[in-house]
Amino acid sequence: MNSFQILMVLLTFLYACVVFLSAFLLFLVQPIVAKQLLPILGGSAAVWTTCLVFFQSALLLGYLYADTVANKLRPRAQAVTHVSLLAVALAVLGLHIRANPWAATWHPMLTVFWLLILIIGLPYLALSATTPLLQSWYTRSFQAEGPYWLFSLSNTGALLALLIYPTLIEPHFTFKAQTRSWSGGFFLFAVLCGGIAWSVRQTLPERRKQSQQETGAPSISTRQRALWLLLPGCASLLLCAFTNHLSQNIAAIPLLWILPLSAYLLSFIIAFHSPQAYPRWLMLRLAACTLGILGYIAYDVHGSLPVQVAVPLYCAALFVLCFFFHGELYRLRPASESATGFYLLLSLGSALGSLFVGVIAPNLFRANYELLIGLVLAALLALFATWNFGIMARLFWTAGALALLWVAILQARAWQQDALVQLRSFYGTLRVTETHWPPQAGTTRTLYNGTIQHGTQYFANGMRMQPASYYAPSSGVGLALRLCCTGRPKRVGIVGLGAGALAAYGQPGDVLRFYELDPLVERVARELFTYLRETPAQTDVVLGDARFSISREHGQPFDVLILDAFSGDAVPIHLLTQQALALYRKHLTPDGILAFHISSQYLDLEPVLAREAQQAGMHAITVHSGANESRGIFVSDWVLLTNNEQFLAQPDVARSAHPSVTRRNVGLWTDDYSSILPILKWPPRAF
Repeated sequence: MNSFQILMVLLTFLYACVVFLSAFLLFLVQPIVAKQLLPILGGSAAVWTTCLVFFQSALLLGYLYADTVANKLRPRAQAVTHVSLLAVALAVLGLHIRANPWAATWHPMLTVFWLLILIIGLPYLALSATTPLLQSWYTRSFQAEGPYWLFSLSNTGALLALLIYPTLIEPHFTFKAQTRSWSGGFFLFAVLCGGIAWSVRQTLPERRKQSQQETGAPSISTRQRALWLLLPGCASLLLCAFTNHLSQNIAAIPLLWILPLSAYLLSFIIAFHSPQAYPRWLMLRLAACTLGILGYIAYDVHGSLPVQVAVPLYCAALFVLCFFFHGELYRLRPASESATGFYLLLSLGSALGSLFVGVIAPNLFRANYELLIGLVLAALLALFATWNFGIMARLFWTAGALALLWVAILQARAWQQDALVQLRSFYGTLRVTETHWPPQAGTTRTLYNGTIQHGTQYFANGMRMQPASYYAPSSGVGLALRLCCTGRPKRVGIVGLGAGALAAYGQPGDVLRFYELDPLVERVARELFTYLRETPAQTDVVLGDARFSISREHGQPFDVLILDAFSGDAVPIHLLTQQALALYRKHLTPDGILAFHISSQYLDLEPVLAREAQQAGMHAITVHSGANESRGIFVSDWVLLTNNEQFLAQPDVARSAHPSVTRRNVGLWTDDYSSILPILKWPPRAF
């Protein structure tokens, strides 16, 4: 190997390292910054979906920047422009925004976009532009052919960041340490990328307009460009739709979004690795089978698969469909000279797909119809991609698309069955059903957010103002409300309104203050349930993030403060930290009780609260209550924190409770540190 070959190997290694590092940092910053935004928007799961829309849109801007710089500027101007961008990005790095959470109430989606622009806008733009820009420089500087493996390498870096954050980084590093380490990584990236950018002044030849005859490259048809846009667009739409479906309709498991995103990235890695990586004959048939299986599952609207089967099945199906789309995309790749335009359309399609699911669909539909819409589009896109296969292939994919459309219509009708109302907002999909089960309860109304019950009311046989579901008199919250203030009115704060069932415990003279994030929940609770209207207690509802709202209050302290907001897939961690507990105690009487609802198939919050009670010098007890189907009572788990010895000595409490237990691998949650992974339950426990 001569010196020139050694130099080429070293330069190729440098380019590969910078591309890999840029993608690694690009995906590592996503959960870090999303976690910073969660408290501002009340810990809503929709924050992550909206962040995905922003990240895809920012990626599009980065690819547009790369295409403009690579094709419109001379080599020296390219170097100066990109080095300047890196320098400005370094100058604004580490900017932390202290936003007023009330800003999120007027339009949460715009709040997320604006804050992300302020926090990571320029650094994210610089990272996003790296893969297409460096691929262009590498190709033109060294006359290299087909460096699409760099795109595969960048997705490998993204996948690695995605997997190590929840497993290695979040459990062992504070938020401050995470941001400092990421800033250090970005500084290293900026130095290396800046060095490459500055060198292209000498290595990059002047671009001159060449004819197709001179370049020898085949012409790019309108159909080819359309597929550059549509194939990644449908894959991105399916990624977001599958993620929403899994977390809202299958299992509200924290960190579940990692699995579909990993399948999506893996499909890119394999498809763009080499021309031999995509077996077209096999993938066409697998894609058809996958669409058929998913259509059959959707057709059986009343059937359900076990979580242990459904999650792997949907993730495998997403991988097959995305690999099909990305493999077809790689087949249609242009010559290296046109790569930046190819990446620009790819990123535009990806952004449009996520935009449809994250922004358009919530404002257009009242339920989650995006998955079946995505499957119909997938069949139509397969028809378009295989149009040249002949009449039989066209008939097959047309029939498949029509069958999936029919299933989508059936599913939409099924969603409306027994539903009094379906509403959708930034915070999720609300559905109120009216049934006549159990028979002794007469009319029964139930509020759902996705698949999670947020309240039930029975309207017959004296059960109208009976606390049901998780709020039975024998439950932890039932004990706290019945026994905290014997003989005198009580003042109660309740985080999480639901149907307003806890108002059933109200007595004349009591004051009940509810804190609710979603304005639609208050509307449903007042119009379709009667707990708030019929309780003899004085009630009011405060909209917005509970922790922020409580911090602004200066009224009388609460006798009981109830936190009932931890059953979904996005746990509002900022309501469970040491600092949050200190705030609650300031607004609690000396003998007051904190009641945390921890019923969950997927999370064990008991050791988290036990650790915080230990740190605060409070008693922590866990109350497990059983079900009573005839009275609509569910199994429930509550943790009560208090220093009220008289309450703890009550016979009902002593008989029902046991001391909450800490675990060695679960540390103290603070505003600077928390980790979901150590408290995940697997396999899930039924409730």
